[in-house]
Amino acid sequence: MATPANATTFSGEVWAELRLADASDVPHIHALIHQMAEFELLTDLFAATHELLTSTLFASPRGGGRVTAGFVICFPNYSTFLSKPGLYVEDIFVRAPWRRRGLGRMMLSAVAGKAAELGMGRVEWCVLDWNKNAIDFYEGMGAEVLPQWRICRLTGAALDKYKGNQEEGGGSKAAE
Repeated sequence: MATPANATTFSGEVWAELRLADASDVPHIHALIHQMAEFELLTDLFAATHELLTSTLFASPRGGGRVTAGFVICFPNYSTFLSKPGLYVEDIFVRAPWRRRGLGRMMLSAVAGKAAELGMGRVEWCVLDWNKNAIDFYEGMGAEVLPQWRICRLTGAALDKYKGNQEEGGGSKAAE
């Protein structure tokens, strides 16, 4: 197979092409997310299905014939301190056989490049405290790991108890 014009060659026959995923990629994305959950020792939290991924990420299918080596999912956020939008990287993952070939750098660089191009204030993400390789990688790319921040999360029953807590007009009901 010939190397596509928009691909980056790493060595010999190994090359990578960065593109937006589509619905035909759902099986690969699902497998990658599961592999990431295994790597992060978080399979008990893994609830993604092909159907959920398709319905929440994609609208139109496209052909393939390529190996999916990794993925990055990001979405817009906003910094009140900077008064600027940014991008939040929800997940970035490269399958074990494809690590240390520059693919993670390629994906994170694409996200950072898009944020800079759009005049955004920052790109941010979380990293597990035990993942020294990822921390070193991110710091090597110029990222600052912020030790003073902790993640807060509402899910499941803790989140569900807030259903119906909105008044008409968008305000929240005060505790009685």
